Amino acid sequence: MRREYPILEFDPTREAIIEPSRLIPRLDVPEHCVICFFQDVLTELVESGRATHIIDGRSEMGRHPLYEIEVDGRRVAFFHPGVGAPLAAGLLEETIARGCRTFIACGGAGVLNSDIAVGHIVVPNAAVRDEGVSYHYIPPSREARPSPHALAAIERVLERHKLPYVVGKTWTTDAFYRETPGKVNMRREEGCLTVEMEAAAFFAVAQFRGVTFGQLLYGGDDLGGEAWDDRDWVSHSSVREKLFWLAAEACLEVEG
Repeated sequence: MRREYPILEFDPTREAIIEPSRLIPRLDVPEHCVICFFQDVLTELVESGRATHIIDGRSEMGRHPLYEIEVDGRRVAFFHPGVGAPLAAGLLEETIARGCRTFIACGGAGVLNSDIAVGHIVVPNAAVRDEGVSYHYIPPSREARPSPHALAAIERVLERHKLPYVVGKTWTTDAFYRETPGKVNMRREEGCLTVEMEAAAFFAVAQFRGVTFGQLLYGGDDLGGEAWDDRDWVSHSSVREKLFWLAAEACLEVEG
């Protein structure tokens, strides 16, 4: 139906002209998959010989490899989703078409509350949809949500390891150079703890495709003060590696 704003013209048709399941062959891939934004962690896994290469996706950027590792005797796939909702959603679509069904993503996020320390774990239970991709997968609404089974599995794993964490909303935006003071205050007032670029799209794609999806974030740069503070957040290698293994454990923990 034609509307004033094209982004609100949701079409529920199940099959698109370019349909992943028709273009991408199904493979013998693990059911469980970690989506990891930390290239340093993935590079170490590959260079150490712990990872097995499955296949490469291709785009104008080059290769998008899918790997697998063994965790407690079980197979777990993993890949880097790129940066930003369109690429991340597209690579998730392709991985679903290959056969993966349960996903936990791990990444960093800007914090809207300066009390959230660098490295502190944040578990999104909703994402404010201030991006574009999610509107092509589920009807317009203010928020998208992760799978309840995935959210529960993440919390069980964090409790088992006695790790402090906070559960709350994240703000997904396409435009990191347009995170204005007014927008930050607005999102903070509606309960957002963090800001990132992919969660709402991930949740929407997963809902549309009927797969299980949850996400782990860690507190990164700070947008909660009068001026942006980088806090050297990308240098926390031990936090990033730990989050990958927590994501893998949570992925295997998912029930239902």
